[in-house]
Order: sequence, then C-alpha cells, then structure tokens
Amino acid sequence: MTLMLASVLSPAEADAAVERGADIIDCKDPSRGALGALPLAEVSRIVEAVRGRRPVSAVVELPHDVTHARDAIEAAADAGAAFVKFALPLTPDAEEIIAELAPVAARRRLVAVLFADLGPDFGVLDRLAEAGFEGAMLDTAHKGKGRLLDAMSVGVLAEFVGRCRALKLTAGLAGSLESPDVPRLLVMAPDVLGFRGALCAEGERRNALSASAVSLIRDLIPRGAPSAAEPGDHAGEVDHVFVRDLVMPMEIGAYGFERGHTQRVRFSVEVEVFRTSGPDDMRMVFSYDVVMDAIKIILASGHIELVETIAERLAESILLHERARAVTVEVEKLDVVPPASVGVRIRRARPASVAAFAAGSSVSSL
Repeated sequence: MTLMLASVLSPAEADAAVERGADIIDCKDPSRGALGALPLAEVSRIVEAVRGRRPVSAVVELPHDVTHARDAIEAAADAGAAFVKFALPLTPDAEEIIAELAPVAARRRLVAVLFADLGPDFGVLDRLAEAGFEGAMLDTAHKGKGRLLDAMSVGVLAEFVGRCRALKLTAGLAGSLESPDVPRLLVMAPDVLGFRGALCAEGERRNALSASAVSLIRDLIPRGAPSAAEPGDHAGEVDHVFVRDLVMPMEIGAYGFERGHTQRVRFSVEVEVFRTSGPDDMRMVFSYDVVMDAIKIILASGHIELVETIAERLAESILLHERARAVTVEVEKLDVVPPASVGVRIRRARPASVAAFAAGSSVSSL
C-alpha cells in the first residue's frame, strides 16, 4: 500500500492534513528551498497538534561536520519526529557520512533524500541498507524547473523502487508531483508519495494548504482494499481506454541471434474501466498514461524472451489499478517476417469477487 506524505509548515496545516487523510505529516519549510528545515520549536508544536494520530517526519539540513549532523538528527527525533529526512550530499565523502551515521540509524529512523535532477547514483542505496537506514526518497532540487517525471523516466523510477524493495528500504517518491502523476506512479507501488505544491492553493508550494487539493490527492491514492465506484446511474457500465499501434524498440527473443540488439515491437492495449458518476476531475479518470508507463517499465527491465511474457506482465500491471475490470493486450514483433507481424493477444480480467467490489455492486463508496 502506498502512503500519502503531506509536507506542512505549521500546526494548523498539520491538523488540516490529518483531518483530510494524509498518512504521514512532514515538517518542512518551503521558503528555504527543496528541503528546508523548520525550527525545532515549530516541529515540537506540529507533533503536539498531531497528537499521535499520524507519524511525523522532520527535515534536517545536514551540517558538513558529521558530529554536528548526528546532533541535529538526534534533536529532531527528540522533538518528536518518528522519521528524520535529510539530503544526502553529492560529495566524494557521502559513503563515509553514511557509515558515520550508522550508529544513529540503529536508534532513529533515517531517510536519505536523493535529488533526481542532480544525477544520483543508485549504488548508494546498498550503503544505506548496510548502515541500517529506514529508507530513501527521490525528490527534485530545483522546484519550478520540472516535476520528478521530467527528471527521470518511469523505467528509472521503477528501478529505484525495485532496488529499495530488494534492499528492504522504504521507497519514497516526491518532487513537484501533480495529481495526474499519482496513477502513473502508483503502478510502481512506492511505499510513500510526497506532496507539497499539489496540496496548496493554486499549486504554489509557498501558499497555504487547500482543503480541496489535499482531498483530491488523498482520493487518488487507494487505502487498503480497492475503493468502490459511485453506484449512481452508471453502475455496471464500463468505458474503454486504449493505446493502439504503439511501436517501441526493445530486446526480445529466445534465439541467440536476437540478443544484443533491439527489434520493433507493436503494442495495442484496451482496458475495460468501471464507469463512475461524479464531478469531472482526476478522481474519475483512468489515464492512458498508466498503460504507456507500464509498457515503458517492462521495456526498461531488459531482455525478455517471449512476447507472451510481455503480455502477461503488462496485463498484470494494469489490473493493479482499482478501476480496471479487464484488459486486452496485443504484442507483435514486426521484424521477424516483414511486412507481416507475429505475436500474441490475451485478455485478462479481475476475479469476479474483486470486480463486483470495485463496481460498487456490493458495498457503498468509501
């Protein structure tokens, strides 16, 4: 399950975020840059306002001196922060800093933040896991110059989440995320999605939190079991969302001569989506970006021998989306016997019990 992290700068904002369903309350000062720390006194006031209803994280601006860094982390934890976040420096001594913080990581839940737009080395994740860190988060350093998905492709983001999962590190994604980004990132199943600007009035991270904006993001991130559609006048009806004739180069084939170079593969995907009634906003949309991102993630995974494997993986990924009832996937190799194509078409559907739940036929909306 993916958790929603809301960055706040005051007790009032923290209380509002809790009331509207944020899973983690993050203390951060947006006026001080991408990862600006609030004064410890303000962190304490936010912890008091939350009253244990949610875990609280706090940003620490890591001093260059490791001894001072340890003291700053301990002080933030003593102020009530369950998690302490800091930007991992892009310096040659980064691994030494991680090793020096290992004793602190044994007592405190530390999260290292890597900046996607500064070319981070994912090799550092191994060092974080060895040192006992709680997790790692990708963010963007230069706010206003693009979103996380502008800085890194979905394939690279999926690699980050996968490596964190393999190392038993909590994986977080943040960085000027907007509401249309949420369903695209949920395909990767990160542990945490972090937000500030998307929760604020007019999408400006220095503005106050907007109740409607927080509610929108909250509604886009499923909590536990799939949420049911509004029954309304459209119960049982489906829409069809499709991507047709998307040609992508990839390494595919079971023969030895097919390795080491790419072939053209054509994808056609049609998703049967539960129709919902309600306002015309992002909560009602199944985006074709979800389909295209799922394809890109599979392509980024490396050589695959069989088109059947691609089709099965793609169908499985799309059916993770709560509103997808069934999916038809067609995968064709175009370079085997041109101008003809060869491939496979499959249709996969949710189990009947899950489909009924998502269609709202047996439960009311959450």
